[in-house]
Amino acid sequence: MKLVFNIILIFLLLIAFVPFFRNFIFHLLVGRKLVKEQEKIFRAHQKQQEQRTKNGVRVDNVPPDANSSKFRGGEYVDYEEVK
Repeated sequence: MKLVFNIILIFLLLIAFVPFFRNFIFHLLVGRKLVKEQEKIFRAHQKQQEQRTKNGVRVDNVPPDANSSKFRGGEYVDYEEVK
């Protein structure tokens, strides 16, 4: 029982204080799944880009009122500096 406790304690100390060991454990537990998900998203994004640029034509729709502002200016107001 004491041996198991010592092994667990050493394992926890390694995870807490040794960055290389911590990164290795993270890669074993999460890294592979994370890389697979990133590749899946990248492939889906590439597929979507290919569909957009089909036949070499790309059209960006810009609304006609995007650059025009409804604010045309305001009135000039005199002011006095109060001390």
